[in-house]
Amino acid sequence: MFHIYDTHDGKLQPVNEPLALVAEARWIDLLRPTPEDEEQINRWLGVEIPDREEMEEIEISSRLYIEGSTAFMTAIVPAFGDGDEPEMAPVTFVLTPSSLVTLRHHEPRVFALMSQRADRGLASAVDGEDVFVQLLEAIVDRLADVLERYGRDIETVAKTVFAKTDIQARSQTDFGKVLSDLGRQANALSNIRDSLVSLERLAAFATTLLLQRKSRKELRERLKTVARDIRSLSDHDGFLSQKINFLLDATLGMISIEQNGIIKIFSVAAVVFLPPTLVASIYGMNFEFMPELQWPYGYPFALGLMVVSMLLPYLYFKRRGWL
Repeated sequence: MFHIYDTHDGKLQPVNEPLALVAEARWIDLLRPTPEDEEQINRWLGVEIPDREEMEEIEISSRLYIEGSTAFMTAIVPAFGDGDEPEMAPVTFVLTPSSLVTLRHHEPRVFALMSQRADRGLASAVDGEDVFVQLLEAIVDRLADVLERYGRDIETVAKTVFAKTDIQARSQTDFGKVLSDLGRQANALSNIRDSLVSLERLAAFATTLLLQRKSRKELRERLKTVARDIRSLSDHDGFLSQKINFLLDATLGMISIEQNGIIKIFSVAAVVFLPPTLVASIYGMNFEFMPELQWPYGYPFALGLMVVSMLLPYLYFKRRGWL
């Protein structure tokens, strides 16, 4: 699928002509291109764009390289849908001296927003490099918003873990759900970290590229700002990951405390009922000569002895604060 845009009076405008009839374009967005689409764009660019398997390779030389005057830059960009888990997939930026071609097989929201703004005549751009820098800025802004949301979610989980201190209140907390939430957030932060690492490498490569092309100073400065923002987001992602690890340890500790409290109750109950059981066992023996069996009050005596033998350890544990 093709979306073609050119600039008119400093604004991005959609081009409604077939690619074969387009002489110049500032931005061409390819979404899930067919082999026929790839063949058309290869003829239009004069170079071969990478296929999906090549985009997914992890070597730096396969993600960042130059052929002639065309630069190929691939980064992992998350697409956030209705669920918590983002869809992670590569996006390739093909940057010529005058045009930008974006190649993707998923739908990050920043591309749709950029297209909508261009359709409404609200997107300002001078050339393909300008569109490229704007897309990077939008991607970084989106990742910053996502990290802020995860930070709030992690803080909510922290309040759930540490809000209650008594055993009875902790027993009502669903620690299984807490562990599940933390696991999903840790996995999402790990994916975002991978995206930020790839974007940081892309930004460094693009900075050198624009410097070699002697592009506008304003674009180079904006790109440097993007690189600084990416580094700060990587640090923040690392902080959130460390906080999740701390909460995982704390949650497991709370589960252990809760289990120990339950085991302590059973242990105390077993000790409390052990002396009455011993008394009942003694008087349950079928020996012929047992003086207490002939007492008129032998049965109440045995019951009272069992109650006393049960109360004494209970009061002792209560006094020591074990209950």
